[in-house]
Amino acid sequence: MTAKILLLNGPNLNMLGVREPSIYSNATLAQIEADCGKRATDLGLTLVTAQSNSEGGMVEHIQAAYGDCQGIVINPGAYTHTSVAILDALQAVGLPVIEVHISNIHKREPFRHRSYVSRVAEGVLCGFGPNGYLMALDAMQRLLAERSDT
Repeated sequence: MTAKILLLNGPNLNMLGVREPSIYSNATLAQIEADCGKRATDLGLTLVTAQSNSEGGMVEHIQAAYGDCQGIVINPGAYTHTSVAILDALQAVGLPVIEVHISNIHKREPFRHRSYVSRVAEGVLCGFGPNGYLMALDAMQRLLAERSDT
């Protein structure tokens, strides 16, 4: 059986390619999702992508992954630093989570240094630009393979 992974992006990430390219690169979300789809196929994974500008929308995508997906790769955007609801949803579904940020949040404003999602994440990738998503899929595939061996 092929593992299904939810790739979930939060607020304003639909504006990638337009929004502050010096911080977030020129890549669009569609390009990132296409690259991730190719990588997922190469890794033997099935990728489902979603983006929401609302906290409730993100919670609904996370809840929908329960019983359907085997892992979540998430870039919660600004909700990283504020959303207990997203943390609670990730805890509730109990799936392995890898958190991704295009920029290095620890080199930015102090309020961006705190992540609620990191509390449940198996790992966090930040500062690698769009390549961080590909790295997260590689890590998720290895994580799931290791868990299936035990």
